[in-house]
Amino acid sequence: MSGPRYQLKDDPYSSHRAILGLLGRGDGRRALDVGAADGFLAELLTRRGWAVTAVERDPVQAERARTRCQEVILADLAEGAPKLSGPFDAIVYGDVLEHLPDPLLTLVSLNEHLAPAGRIVVSVPNVAHLWVRLSLLAGRFDYADRGILDRTHLRFFTRRTLLALLEDAGLAVDELRPTPVPLPLVVPSRLHGRWLDAVHAVSAWASRRWPSGLAYQFVAACRPVASGERVAGRALRSPGVGGNPAR
Repeated sequence: MSGPRYQLKDDPYSSHRAILGLLGRGDGRRALDVGAADGFLAELLTRRGWAVTAVERDPVQAERARTRCQEVILADLAEGAPKLSGPFDAIVYGDVLEHLPDPLLTLVSLNEHLAPAGRIVVSVPNVAHLWVRLSLLAGRFDYADRGILDRTHLRFFTRRTLLALLEDAGLAVDELRPTPVPLPLVVPSRLHGRWLDAVHAVSAWASRRWPSGLAYQFVAACRPVASGERVAGRALRSPGVGGNPAR
């Protein structure tokens, strides 16, 4: 999404690293980056061999993104799906659905441009994070310039409501990855070092042990449901949770 506060989370446990890992090498395949901001993720996908089309609503951000990927489409998804030159082998919704008034409509509309055997990757913040829960107990629900309670968020997701949204969109979730609070972005750079790396690693481990309460974000790898396939109650593979659904 647009705005200077949206930036690459470039640490080993971040949602952006998870997205890149789930998509792998492009080898000339096509990807659609929805809500691309200034193209920081599109640029990394391009370096990995993807031919990236980016969709962004902010003209300034879109102009910056033009130098980082193959094509940029200036469009406000709240006003409907733009005209796209699909099909795409991958569609990425990185931290964008929470900014939309009707994320289901966006998913259904854009996913029509997915190629057969294509993959969809979605990342959203987890409003059920322990910090938000404790804040509610204290009677606080304070918006901020970034993070889970970003003041531009229109929708809020838990693990359960994210999975319900994806199911309503006709998607089966093959893998659900919890990610921890991006400490390298939160902690001042002068304090970075081995101690922060250690704390961050423990935080990542904890988010995998209790995803519903300690995951900062969820990253879901999805595919369209095959004809006759049932998705309700299907097992999700979540690293670090013994192959069981993330709880």
